[in-house]
Amino acid sequence: MTESLRWGILGTGWIAEQFVSDIQASGFTVAAVGSRSQDSADAFAEKFGIPSAHASYEALVADPGVDIVYVATPHPMHAENSTLAVNGGKHVLVEKPFTLNAGEAEKLVDLAAENNIVVLEAMWTRWLPHMVRLREVIAAGTIGEVRTVIADHNQKLPSAPEHRINNPELGGGALLDLGIYPVSFAWDVLGEPATVHAIATPTATGVDRQTAILFGYAGGQQAVLHTALDTAGPNSAAVIGTAGWIQLHGTFYVPTSFTVYNSAGEVVEEFDGSVSERGMQFQAWEAERLVAAGVTAGEILPPSQSVAIMRTLDEIRRQIGLAYPGE
Repeated sequence: MTESLRWGILGTGWIAEQFVSDIQASGFTVAAVGSRSQDSADAFAEKFGIPSAHASYEALVADPGVDIVYVATPHPMHAENSTLAVNGGKHVLVEKPFTLNAGEAEKLVDLAAENNIVVLEAMWTRWLPHMVRLREVIAAGTIGEVRTVIADHNQKLPSAPEHRINNPELGGGALLDLGIYPVSFAWDVLGEPATVHAIATPTATGVDRQTAILFGYAGGQQAVLHTALDTAGPNSAAVIGTAGWIQLHGTFYVPTSFTVYNSAGEVVEEFDGSVSERGMQFQAWEAERLVAAGVTAGEILPPSQSVAIMRTLDEIRRQIGLAYPGE
């Protein structure tokens, strides 16, 4: 890590707390926080020892002591808040999903490119140690030709209609909040699908309660994905190849371990990717690395792929009949 960048935190919710806790533990500099109220900003700043607290997002991005902004607001606000930061000359790490839809994503990426600014999707799983090693195992041909990816993300979340997960006004539903993880995992391993098939069951508020997704690929590979917001599940993942398979243990998208098996079911490798923190510092390292290198796109998750993933999510939503107000 360069330790040269000063971070500003846009939003003071739970995910912002997790992020700040991780990056402070890893030595990053958090210089300021911005909220829609001074009280909220002050409370957050006091909790984490942050020097500056701003009563608006505009004030945060105008702060000359901030180099890069972490956008931690609900996804319908991602495009607006990230655009605000880019127009303020700040680099951006924006929570997933990248935006609400592909149209917003394209505009944001184009604006950032025009201004030579880094805009990185905070799909933190991509940079975790177990995912780095998993890609190495696959590239080495240890499990042969990859044929199948299986992944799920199910949580039992609050059922109140006004809660953001159930609220169409806040981009609610299982897909964008939870399903983004298995969808991005399949993209990471297999790339862009040639075909997408999805079915869903709605909540009483009209967002998707559970969604099943099948990706097909030109080479015959498949990804079988599932997500739900009112039933807890194993949150597991596996990558299956012609010469063996990789079984990720526990929740696949957090720092975890995995076992590599050959076709006979014999253990080839055990890998433990545990870290002391939650693991959100790795995406911050990537953002700082890109800025230090003077580039706006890395190999693991370039902005163009974040836009393409949003197109895939748009297609899934089209198939399951999930549209948000104002789209």
